[in-house]
Amino acid sequence: MAETPKLSVEKVLGKLRSNDQKSRDERRSEEMDALDEDIKRMRAQRQRLERHQRRSKGD
Repeated sequence: MAETPKLSVEKVLGKLRSNDQKSRDERRSEEMDALDEDIKRMRAQRQRLERHQRRSKGD
């Protein structure tokens, strides 16, 4: 029978933690991107509202 290589518990935990950290970082990055898009959308909306208010005052 072929022997399977055995890893130490520390190495296995290290690999699991690094994978978990990567996925956490990716998730955080996606959340930040979504928030950036929300900020852009809100700024554009505010500018439209301000333009509309300026036009209304000019009447």
